[in-house]
Amino acid sequence: MSWLKKLRENWLEPFFFYGNNPLSLIGGSITTASAITWWTFWIMDLVSNALNNPYLGLIFFFLLPILFVGGLLMIAVGVFFRREKLHRGGQIPSTYPKLDLNNSVFRHGFLIVLVATAVNLVIVGTATYQGISYMDSAQFCGESCHVMHPQWVAYQHSPHAHVACVECHVGSGFHSYVDAKMQGTKQLFEVAFHDYPRPITVPLNALRPARATCEECHNPRRFTGDKLIVLNSFGNDEKNTEATTVLVLHLNLIHREHLSHFVYTATDDSDQKIIAVTAPNGKGGERQFVDTNWTGPVKGVTRVMDCMDCHNQATHIFRTPEKALDAAMAHGSPSPSLPYVHKEGMALIQAKYSSQEEAGKKITAALINYYKTNYPAVWVNQRALVEQAAKSLVGVYDQNVFPSMKVGWGTYPNNIGHMDYPGCFRCHDGNHTAKDGKTIPNDCTTCHNILAVQESNPKILQQLGITTDAVPSI
Repeated sequence: MSWLKKLRENWLEPFFFYGNNPLSLIGGSITTASAITWWTFWIMDLVSNALNNPYLGLIFFFLLPILFVGGLLMIAVGVFFRREKLHRGGQIPSTYPKLDLNNSVFRHGFLIVLVATAVNLVIVGTATYQGISYMDSAQFCGESCHVMHPQWVAYQHSPHAHVACVECHVGSGFHSYVDAKMQGTKQLFEVAFHDYPRPITVPLNALRPARATCEECHNPRRFTGDKLIVLNSFGNDEKNTEATTVLVLHLNLIHREHLSHFVYTATDDSDQKIIAVTAPNGKGGERQFVDTNWTGPVKGVTRVMDCMDCHNQATHIFRTPEKALDAAMAHGSPSPSLPYVHKEGMALIQAKYSSQEEAGKKITAALINYYKTNYPAVWVNQRALVEQAAKSLVGVYDQNVFPSMKVGWGTYPNNIGHMDYPGCFRCHDGNHTAKDGKTIPNDCTTCHNILAVQESNPKILQQLGITTDAVPSI
């Protein structure tokens, strides 16, 4: 007896005989459909890189394998129970039906598997495609993964709220594709076992370079000339006195200089302490500027400077309490007409709360009680403004503070400017000096000219015909 004949009579024919049961037939169709789907999507991606999606790992590494193995288990369980049933009834045949389509038992079983496989292929394929499309959406990134709630809220209020998360967080090419799937799988386990960091932090070196993200839409070399910046703020006096600062940014100089292939070394992944900067010396060589206060070796996190080193909050913007409240008041709520609303608002949004829910209740109750107690006439005559002010304060808090993720005021520094965080002064502090004595400049006029500082009605804006009402605080 040849080995093929032995294989057919001792293995294949008994298998197909016992496998002719509903459970095994369904399992066979699921296994076949998942295998065909896997190979189809894999070939499509191999040929055209058409499925460049960060969450395909969930489907390729979990969903389809689970369906495939589950189908195999269903086949095995169905075979076992049918054999046991026939054995108990003394119905085990001495010879098994031949593998022949003319054999009604084999033919019926084959047709059932064929039809069920076709149906399951449509179901699994459609579900897989829809799953990929859904997981490519910003809603999936922000709402399905609850640990990203702070980033999701910030994203919705950002200038890039119309840009899908995957446009910036997933690269093109095989390496980026695999890396994104691996990261997604790792994050899935972290969330499943509640082992994710609080707060969520992403070092700049872990992100795609700006050339592959920001510069897909923005060309920094086209942002030239000067830009007028108007900053509105409110005082803590009874009238919430508004003050305006006006300055001109020299975009051409800023972008030209900082895109000159600077390489810096920071002490950690946060890049907030830069100890050395290496820059071209204009003669074909390089010059290294080292912080004169740094006495240790120049080593740490090294990075080539790009847009994200300054614009590190281009999308996930978390403000300081002052900036957040000033921006809200510049837009009209809390209304600056309410006495001491800036002072009281600052105190309320900076208080400690165990959750956003607690903050919402306590901020609202405290502000209403303040006006009832100290300004009863305001409460009676401007109740709607007070209630709207309370709602706005809660909104300011909810957009920036997330106790469950340990995100508070100042958790995420903003490197634009230098008033609230080191920002520009990480390098332009007057202390980064090269061996030849040249120092990175920290002259204010290098990057901007200040036209007005904390003035109530700047003359320059009057001359330009600009009212502060027309310019939102930034």
